[in-house]
Amino acid sequence: MRLTLRVWRQRNADTPGAMSTYDVDGISADMSFLEMLDTLNEDLILRGEDPVAFDHDCREGICGACSLVINGDAHGPERTTTCQLHMRSFHDGDTIDVEPWRASAFPVVKDLVVDRSAFDRVIQAGGYISAPTGSAPEAHATPVPKADADSAFEHAECIGCGACVAACPNGSAMLFTSAKVNHLNVLPQGSPERETRVLDMVAQMDAEGFGGCTLTGECATACPKGIPLPSISAMNKEWLRARRKVKG
Repeated sequence: MRLTLRVWRQRNADTPGAMSTYDVDGISADMSFLEMLDTLNEDLILRGEDPVAFDHDCREGICGACSLVINGDAHGPERTTTCQLHMRSFHDGDTIDVEPWRASAFPVVKDLVVDRSAFDRVIQAGGYISAPTGSAPEAHATPVPKADADSAFEHAECIGCGACVAACPNGSAMLFTSAKVNHLNVLPQGSPERETRVLDMVAQMDAEGFGGCTLTGECATACPKGIPLPSISAMNKEWLRARRKVKG
């Protein structure tokens, strides 16, 4: 396959960026999108040019680092992570636009790399859970209803990639935050701190500069792990309940 790539190049957060055009040839349909970018970078290095900076780590769809907007879609045309997107999703001669996440809370570090540490601070605001130390407890020491366990596992699948923010027209982080809140709040271990957790995490999310949620649903559509949109409604109910309890 021969492709034309239009890639966002930006030296740092303080320097204006622009799209640069590159031609790549010899691309196999079985390559992942990141392997295709590796091929581009090999060509750039051989020509003495600066390679394109992009985030990656596991390349197995687990870590969520490979955050790219491809032809206007978070992670590209398939509902998967960028590292698991294969070039067979494109055609010979295609022109592909590759950009970083676009959100004020995710400033560009260089080229396609953005600073997503705002997510870390939202998680940190959630604090801890009350779990006893010492030897591992028996598996059934704390009974958990199956519906609650299923919900916790479903929300725990969030890998914090940021596709929800990139896809949202408002740059909202509600789907991410709700996944992290609901994961712990539905379990007995997370119950003692459930009110402070939801209040603190939502407050931190707002402080980071994420946009407001209008439930357009683009976040859930783009999520590679399928975190459901009702997760946001569940967190909103938790937040309202916590606010009423705090106000007494």
